[in-house]
Amino acid sequence: MQGLIFNIQKYSIHDGPGIRTTVFLKGCPLSCIWCHNPESQSMQCELMHFSNHCIGCEECVKVCRVGALKSTGGIINRNTKLCTMCGSCSTICCTNAIELAGRIVSAMELLHDLEKDVIFYDSSKGGITISGGEPLAQCEFTLELLQLCKKKEIHTAVDTSGYGSTSCLEKISQYTDLFLYDIKLIDKERHEQHTGVSNEIILQNLRLLSSLCKRIWIRIPIIPGINDDEENIAATASLIRSINGIEQVNLLPFHNTASEKYARLNKDYRLKHLKIPDEEHINKTAALYREQSINVLIGG
Repeated sequence: MQGLIFNIQKYSIHDGPGIRTTVFLKGCPLSCIWCHNPESQSMQCELMHFSNHCIGCEECVKVCRVGALKSTGGIINRNTKLCTMCGSCSTICCTNAIELAGRIVSAMELLHDLEKDVIFYDSSKGGITISGGEPLAQCEFTLELLQLCKKKEIHTAVDTSGYGSTSCLEKISQYTDLFLYDIKLIDKERHEQHTGVSNEIILQNLRLLSSLCKRIWIRIPIIPGINDDEENIAATASLIRSINGIEQVNLLPFHNTASEKYARLNKDYRLKHLKIPDEEHINKTAALYREQSINVLIGG
């Protein structure tokens, strides 16, 4: 089985317990306006252009077989209608000014790479985490990779928005030791406004995992003015307290480091003027959850 990924992050310490390797799958049904990995959203390969790396050698223009790249005044422009995403331009670029986001790999090929760090997993009680994008969007690939890892006795975690088919979630849950489950907003209309989808299936799938007695860590992005109001915090805390199996809640403060990624993809970043929440604000938010006897960690 083959899948589309856009990154493999080794020695990760923020995506589950211990030292882990995080595999980022490409493609997500949500369109969160604060998404810090915009290159993860499309189910297709994409080109990212780092204009400050370009030295104007025009080798990319020469190698393009379909004439999608043109140089005008030393600036490289790409005709998206002609471009076939073959990646020739990114391969030949000596300064990495063009990067192809997305590559197809087989689950077995990926396992061979993941196995190289088993010594670190074992010594730190770590393992592998499948993230995204959305792992449920590539269900069969995610399932096969999890099965292969379990055969090698590698600890597995899945970082998911929960937006996907219940049948898929049930299948992968059999081979998943820990779920990192994103909760963004409780109000259905607000959730749809800011992520593009309803949260009904997300909440339903969370309850499913609880009924299956799965280990769950909840992850909540803290986005100023969007989901950090007391009403949403109270509703989120109420949900968490009503569900068994939730071991901890990780608050993930908003940051704007993704703004450059949007520019490289020629996409509009709608939150570029949003201020990063300060430490006092994050601590107050954490305190509101702790008042409800919820085990809260900042970051992770």
